[in-house]
Amino acid sequence: MRIFPGRLSRAVQLFVAGAVMACAQDVKPKNPLGNSPDVVMAGRQLYNASCTGCHGKDGNEGDRAPSLNSARRYFRLSEAAIFDAIKNGIPGSAMPAAALPEMDVWRIVAFIRNIRGTASDNVVPGDVENGRTVFAGAGGCARCHMIRGQGGTIGPDLSSIGAQLTLDRLRDALTRERPVPHGSRLVTATTADGTVVRGVARNMDAFSIQILDEKNKLHLLDRQQLRSLEISQKSLMPHNYDKILSPEQFRDLLAMLSRQARTKITIKQQGENEIGR
Repeated sequence: MRIFPGRLSRAVQLFVAGAVMACAQDVKPKNPLGNSPDVVMAGRQLYNASCTGCHGKDGNEGDRAPSLNSARRYFRLSEAAIFDAIKNGIPGSAMPAAALPEMDVWRIVAFIRNIRGTASDNVVPGDVENGRTVFAGAGGCARCHMIRGQGGTIGPDLSSIGAQLTLDRLRDALTRERPVPHGSRLVTATTADGTVVRGVARNMDAFSIQILDEKNKLHLLDRQQLRSLEISQKSLMPHNYDKILSPEQFRDLLAMLSRQARTKITIKQQGENEIGR
């Protein structure tokens, strides 16, 4: 079939116009208020005043509806979808339409996105450059943890920690003691000649144990040749950074860690690589 240049040009124009219109129809509204800490806090207050009867306080499990900060596949994830569910309700479910002004609905959207998203999804106030200084200096974090190839290896690599944990979980890792999984337990081994090796047990069975010490040196020991072996239930990492650092240092360290998002991983993987465990 012969196509004339003029007709081809017209056909291309129509195609482009149709594509532009289709794209315009697919554009979903974004939260006009953004997701700053002030907006999130206002959304939290509105949520706890309007939604706790079903979904529970702060998005935790409620009496008549699921927790909003869990990893359910069917949850609406985009800002527009969450806004629509709150503003108009969900047909065929017990979720009613909210009798709230649109700006208040957007504030609640910001709060829900905040409790669902990872730390890197949030706007975390603080001086990131000073946070790097605290990480390497006053916090002592770089002795055990690595970021982008720089730092110690006795603790988990934190190059993507902001994309792995929620902001609350990241803050808790710096301020609360939690159970320590196998592979991160602090051990103290005393050999037959009295040498003491202290560090993290990387591998351990009935016959041998591998210990990575605080100087990042790996020791392979025969358990039958040990005088004693003490296994602690506590983590080598301090969990009181909110007390040993100044408020500004802690804020900046948290802000810096929240920006570490080299890769995103699934929520299922989060528990396997958590900081301080």
